[in-house]
Amino acid sequence: MLPRTILVTGASTGIGRAAAVMLKARGWRVFATARAEADLDALAALDLEPLRLDYREAGSIAACAEAVLERTGGRIGALFNNGAYGQPGAVEDLRTDILRAQFEANLFGWHDLTCRLIPAMRANGAGRIVQCSSVLGIVAMKYRGAYIASKFALEGLTDTLRQELHGTGIAVSTIRPGPIATRFVPNAMAAFQANIDIDGSAHRDIYRRRLGRMERGGAGRFKLPPEAVVDRLIHALESDRPKPYYSVTVPTYVMDVVRRILPGRALVGFLRRVSDREDR
Repeated sequence: MLPRTILVTGASTGIGRAAAVMLKARGWRVFATARAEADLDALAALDLEPLRLDYREAGSIAACAEAVLERTGGRIGALFNNGAYGQPGAVEDLRTDILRAQFEANLFGWHDLTCRLIPAMRANGAGRIVQCSSVLGIVAMKYRGAYIASKFALEGLTDTLRQELHGTGIAVSTIRPGPIATRFVPNAMAAFQANIDIDGSAHRDIYRRRLGRMERGGAGRFKLPPEAVVDRLIHALESDRPKPYYSVTVPTYVMDVVRRILPGRALVGFLRRVSDREDR
């Protein structure tokens, strides 16, 4: 039997918060992570079990995993890797240290935490690992190279893990949201302004237009609430036959079909035209 105990990361807002609250209401014991003390207090007020976690800090990851395993006696049923951020900017404007920071938060930390919990799931003979990827984990768009690279890497690492865990009782699923109403855009705008030399870039005019759109909240078309992602998460956790992949929002379904049916040159041209419309 799968223990109905889950660790949900990035639960201070958005998808993670919605997941923690909805799973608690369904009878799951929920460990929910955040970085800031105020966010941890808010999670405790929701009758969740808060834990500090910063994917960029190895000590934080180790302490979080150890606390979960200690409090559950090793009976951890599921992990939902969710906490991440987007670093905008053209590839040529990305310093290597900024790209490395994106991977620390969006990939390496996820990998570290996951590997610390897998032995307990193996011992239990059951477990669910759910990775929150993105539509940008299956197609590439301009000025999102750091985030896209981290999500493409996550997709490949997760596909490999899924095969390696076959027969252990541990199921691995990937959720691919498109536009979701969270704090992703404001956080990305802050990373954009902090880490990219906007005025010194050859792309400065496009950057300024994109920043203006981000200040207005980003694209609103097709945007769904975080609960739409949690609906897929619930299936991945509770179904006897969890799917390997779950798409969320119209853009994700469309891009998944397009990348399968269009030949290479046509696909590149299509994605370029979609990006170009954003820059007008």
